[in-house]
Amino acid sequence: MRRLWPIGGIVCLLAILAVGLALDRWVARTKLPSLTVAVSATVEDRNGALLRAFTVDGGRWRLPVTVAGVDPDYLAQLIAFEDKRFYRHGGVDLRAMLRAVGQALWHGKIISGGSTLTMQVARLLENGSTGKWEGKLRQLRLALALERKLSKDKILNLYLQLAPFGGNIEGVRAASLSYFRKEPNRLTDAQAATLVALPQSPERRRPDRHAKRAQAARDRVLLRMVEAGVISKDAARAGMREIVPSQKINFPVLAPHLAERMIEGGRPGSNHRLTLDKMAQTGIEALLRAYVQGQSASLSGAIVVVDHHSGEVIVSVGSPDYLDAAREGFLDMTLALRSPGSTLKPLIYGLAFEMGRAHPETVIEDRPTDFNGYAPQNFDNQFRGDIRLRKALQLSLNIPAVALLQEVGPPHLIARMRRAGAAPQFPGSGAPGLAIGLGGLGVSLRDMVAIYAAIARGGMPVHLHERMGARDDSLRPPVLGPVAAWYVSDILAGMAPPDNAPRGGLAYKTGTSYGHRDAWAIGFDGQHTIGVWLGRPDGAAMPGALGRDLAAPLLFESFALIKRSLTPLPPPPRAVLTVSNAELPQPLQRFRGRGQLIAPQDLPRISFPPHGARIELDAGFLALKVQNGKPPFTWLANGKPVEPASFERQIIWEPEGPGHLTLAVIDAAGRSQRVEVVLE
Repeated sequence: MRRLWPIGGIVCLLAILAVGLALDRWVARTKLPSLTVAVSATVEDRNGALLRAFTVDGGRWRLPVTVAGVDPDYLAQLIAFEDKRFYRHGGVDLRAMLRAVGQALWHGKIISGGSTLTMQVARLLENGSTGKWEGKLRQLRLALALERKLSKDKILNLYLQLAPFGGNIEGVRAASLSYFRKEPNRLTDAQAATLVALPQSPERRRPDRHAKRAQAARDRVLLRMVEAGVISKDAARAGMREIVPSQKINFPVLAPHLAERMIEGGRPGSNHRLTLDKMAQTGIEALLRAYVQGQSASLSGAIVVVDHHSGEVIVSVGSPDYLDAAREGFLDMTLALRSPGSTLKPLIYGLAFEMGRAHPETVIEDRPTDFNGYAPQNFDNQFRGDIRLRKALQLSLNIPAVALLQEVGPPHLIARMRRAGAAPQFPGSGAPGLAIGLGGLGVSLRDMVAIYAAIARGGMPVHLHERMGARDDSLRPPVLGPVAAWYVSDILAGMAPPDNAPRGGLAYKTGTSYGHRDAWAIGFDGQHTIGVWLGRPDGAAMPGALGRDLAAPLLFESFALIKRSLTPLPPPPRAVLTVSNAELPQPLQRFRGRGQLIAPQDLPRISFPPHGARIELDAGFLALKVQNGKPPFTWLANGKPVEPASFERQIIWEPEGPGHLTLAVIDAAGRSQRVEVVLE
C-alpha cells in the first residue's frame, strides 16, 4: 500500500498539470471583444476645462478618462471596496469567490459578490449577464484573458470609462460632471464614496431619482473605508453630512458653433484642446444673451476676442443663444458675410499714411464731391468744410474716406485685407469700386477682427487660430507699416467712449451698414482685440440702429468683463511725426485728391421727409419735396419708381402702408440723395 502513495501523488500532479494546461489553452483561445471603447468627442479650453461634449451611440454620455485623470483617493476607495487584491490576482480572486459561495450556502442568499474589477470590465465590454452561471463562466474566462493582454492600469481605464452610473451616464468622468459639476480629479471623500456605490445598482441608486438610497449606499461605503483604513472616522462623519445631489447637471454647451466646427472630420471620440478661456467664454456668452434681451426678438449678435500677440482666439460667441429659433441662434454669425459699414475706414487711412499721401494732421475738404459719377454723402447729410484727417476719421465722415480710397486705389485696400487673412466677397462680377470703402462688400466678423488685430500689432498680420499649438509665426508681408499703424491706433484711441464708459486706453471704431442692417464695434488695447456685431441674421433692416449706440457699449462691457484694466497701447515708433499741421511738409498740409467738387446748391436734397423721421400716415398721403438739383426728378421708394419723372419739386404720393421706407431722388444729371424713414 505504501508504494501506491508515490504513484497516486504523481497521478494527481499529472492531473493538475493537465487541468492547468487545458485551462491555459482554454484561456488562450478566448476571443476578445474590441478593447477600443467608443467615447464622447470632447472640446476643452486652453486649461483642459470641458467646453462641450457629444454623446456616443444611443445618446450615452461616456467621456474619455484615464487613471491619471482621477482622484487617487477615489481609486483607493474603489479598490478597497470592490477588489482589494486587484493588484495581486490574475483576473480571478479565488479567495473572494470561495468566500462568496460559502456565504451564499450558509445564508441561503448572496451576501457578497466574488467578481473582481477585471471580471466587471469583462461583463461591461460584452454587456453580459450577471445572474446566470454561463454568464459568470464567460466573465471568468474573459477576465483571465484580459489580464494576460492588458496592464492593471489599462484594465482600470476600461472600468473608469464603462461603469454605469444611472440613465445614460457611463464612466466616472461623466458621472462626476453630471452629479457634482466637477472633474473627477478632485473629489471629496463623500463624492468618491458616492461614485464607488452607484455602479453596483445604478438605476436603484440614481441620486436624481433615489437620493435617499444613494445616500445610504454612500454611507455604507464610507463605513467600509474606515474599516479598511482608507479614511478616518472623522472624515467618514464629515462625509455623511454632505448632501447627496438630487438632480443631474447638464453638461456644458459653451462655444457650440466653434465646437461643432472643430469636431468636423475628426476621429470619433477625439479630444480637441482649444485656445478659448472657459471663464471668459462663459462670461461673454452671458453678457451677449442679457444684452439682446428686451430688444427685438430677431436681433442676433456675435463677439470675438483675440490675443493679437499670439493670434489665439480667447472667446468666440456665434449667437446669443444656440437654441433660440427666433434669432436663428444656430447660425454662426462670427463667420457670416456682412457689410462692414465704416469699419474699413481705419485701414484706408492707414494706407494713405503709409503711402505718404497724408498725415493725421493733414487738412482735407469735406465738401460735396463727385468721384467719376459716384457722389457719396455723409451719414448725417452734413458737410464740415476743411477738417483734419484725425477728426474726419473720428467722426467717420464718408467724403474724406472715399477721397483717400480713390488716391490709394481699391485694389490696394483689398490686397491689404487679404494680407491680414480676410477673405472679402464682392457683389457682381465687375471690379470693386470706391463703394467698398463705405461697406460695399461682404466680410465676416472674424476677418474684421484679424484686420484690427494687425493694426494693433503695429501693422504685422496676426494668424488667428482656435486650436492649441496651431500658431503660425511664418514671415508674411505687413498689413500696414508700423508708423501708419500707430497713427491709426492713436486716432482711434481718441474716440469718445459711449456714455458711462471709462475713458482712455481703448482704440475703437464703430460702423453701421447701409439700411441699418449691421451694427459694428471693434477695438483693441495693448493686448486684446475684440469685435462685436449686432444685427438680424436674415439681413433685414433695424431702423435707427447705429454701431455707436448699439454695439459700442457692448464692446466696452466686453473689455471690462475679460480684464480688470486695459493694457497700455505701445509707444510710437521713432519715425512718427508728431507735429501740428503748420509744421508738416508743404505737400502734407492739405490733401488734394482727384475728385471733382460740386457746388452744394447743385446737389438735389430731399427737404421732406427728413432722414430718420417717423411719420404717421393719418391722411394716407405723403408729400415728397426736393431742393436744388436739375429737373426732371425721379423718385424711388424702396428701389421702385413712384411715378414718371416730374419737373415739380413737390409731389403727393400714396404709400402702400406702414413700414421701413428708403426714399431716393435722382435729378436729370444722375445725381441723387437718399433718406430712410419709418411710416406708422
